[in-house]
Amino acid sequence: MSKFPTPMKVCWADNTVLMGADFPPVVQSMTNTETADVDSSVRQVLELAEAGSELVRLTVNTPAAAKAIVQIRQELDKRGCLVPLIGDFHYNGHKLLADNRECALALSKYRINPGNVGKGDKHSDNFRIMVQLAIALDKPIRIGVNWGSLDQELLSQMMTENLLREKPWSIAKVLREALVSSAIQSADAAVKLGMDPSQIAVSAKVSSVPELVEVYRELNKRCGYVLHLGLTEAGMGMKGIVSSTAALSILLSEGIGDTIRVSLTPEPGQSRSAEVDLCCEILQSLGIRSFTPQVISCPGCGRTSSDRFQHLAKETKDYIKRRMPEWRLKYPGVERMQIAVMGCVVNGPGESRHANIGISLPGSGESPVAPVFINGEKVATLKGETMAREFQNLIEQYVLRTYGSQKKGITNNG
Repeated sequence: MSKFPTPMKVCWADNTVLMGADFPPVVQSMTNTETADVDSSVRQVLELAEAGSELVRLTVNTPAAAKAIVQIRQELDKRGCLVPLIGDFHYNGHKLLADNRECALALSKYRINPGNVGKGDKHSDNFRIMVQLAIALDKPIRIGVNWGSLDQELLSQMMTENLLREKPWSIAKVLREALVSSAIQSADAAVKLGMDPSQIAVSAKVSSVPELVEVYRELNKRCGYVLHLGLTEAGMGMKGIVSSTAALSILLSEGIGDTIRVSLTPEPGQSRSAEVDLCCEILQSLGIRSFTPQVISCPGCGRTSSDRFQHLAKETKDYIKRRMPEWRLKYPGVERMQIAVMGCVVNGPGESRHANIGISLPGSGESPVAPVFINGEKVATLKGETMAREFQNLIEQYVLRTYGSQKKGITNNG
């Protein structure tokens, strides 16, 4: 976690997202629509926010995109979606922000890539313009370094210096050092320009799991800024899921990271929100945050000759997903509920007793009934074609009884 006692504040209207200090990591994502297409961008931001993204980043690369940001913000506000928007700038961010003040105001945070803000004297001038605008408008920034767009002048300088070492470093080590140095030096330069250090996030993204872990461990040692975690170009499908989970889980388990993003390549036709779902699953699996009730289910074995427990597990998950928009508003704390759907007598009753509410379906040769346990006590026995509906009714009653009296006002839930 960041070492500054004051958290970063990313705000829009009366919605403030806090990160750093003692606050748990925040989930963010990025649209892949053409930002100038206002309707498509609004739909995707809404989708990402509904999935649990607390910050959403959009590409701002043209005057048309900058103007669209203002319309996107207005449309989201009309729909009651106050998720803060981050502007992702490369090459011409200084000009777009300076020429489009309404865009600069509508955005809640700016991402600056020090490798793409110009060369030579223009680098310093363009960087200064963006930082001073952020200071004037009270907007936090992220210094986002990426090994695919690293400052080539800095890298060349460090490569030359490395040749003069008595024992030269490996190319990989020089590259890691260039990433870390670029991020920290740029953040320090923003502080010298007057930026509050608690309002600066840094990131140094690579696509290799071991390299990412080493880079962020080094960043954590050498600076106190908010750290944004993410494995860039993680890939598609299982590869992207496993790589991102491995990298982020190592770092988060070490207490490194204040905000996370998973950069999955969507499967054809897949929703962009899959990357948000994965972020939430990682944080929830590590016990860092809770977003939705967890359904515990067994994998099945020779005792579970029927696939009925698989269908019930899926129906239960689908039911929770349908109900969560209302539950989230009415029943704070429901996201920490655990539900067990088990397939036979070996572990079924025990797992069901450990969950808040659980059901143990019959396996091969067992009595064709399914005991239901609530907080360790057997409360019902279900059977027949109405089992799924009856179990859902018991879940609904449990939610109302257990979480209905709890007060609202939880922020960045733990």
